[in-house]
Amino acid sequence: MQSNLQSTYGHSGSLPAVRHRVLRNTYWLLALSMIPTVLGAFIGVQTGMAPPGGAFGFILFMALAFGFIFAIEKTKDSALGVFVLLGFTFFMGLMLTPILTRTLGFANGGTLIMAAFGGTAAILAVMASVATVSKRDFSAMGKWLMAGVVVLLLASVANIFLGMSALSIVISVMAIGIFSAFILYDVQRIVNGGETNYITATLSIYLSVYNIFANFLALLGLGGGSRD
Repeated sequence: MQSNLQSTYGHSGSLPAVRHRVLRNTYWLLALSMIPTVLGAFIGVQTGMAPPGGAFGFILFMALAFGFIFAIEKTKDSALGVFVLLGFTFFMGLMLTPILTRTLGFANGGTLIMAAFGGTAAILAVMASVATVSKRDFSAMGKWLMAGVVVLLLASVANIFLGMSALSIVISVMAIGIFSAFILYDVQRIVNGGETNYITATLSIYLSVYNIFANFLALLGLGGGSRD
């Protein structure tokens, strides 16, 4: 690991300094990625440019998302990777159009969106802080979290056909828990030197933040939306 870090950043600076630099750059790029996300969501809501629904829409979304992720992986060691990542976050903002439009249809829609944003920001702050200061090793969580994501995907596909509100609630609660733990896992990987590419690190944390926000919004819409 030390040789990998030195080959990436040269021999100047200590390993803790390198890790700090990766973490700092990750947070900066994560903050920057929110701009195209908000822009994409705004354009989607204003134009009504909603993605297709149902099974076809899910397959199309997964194909485009994994295409972007593949492109990010291929360009992560160059400046182009930053622009590909920002393009991906714009796309993900567009994908929020249906849930944002539905939420804004409530009388308290704006309040629900702000509540979801606040809850997501709080989770990010807490999980990142714990990962940074804790001496506990969370690396063993990785395989269990990936298994949880597979279960979530299967449940989400099933619910496309079932359309059960109770299952939607269970999926959202599980997603918030799993992706909150992913933030803990991913940030500690940076702190411990297991992730030395800030573009890849940003992508991982961004996906967790995005899923937490979307599922918070879904839960709040189911439980707190008002039509009056």
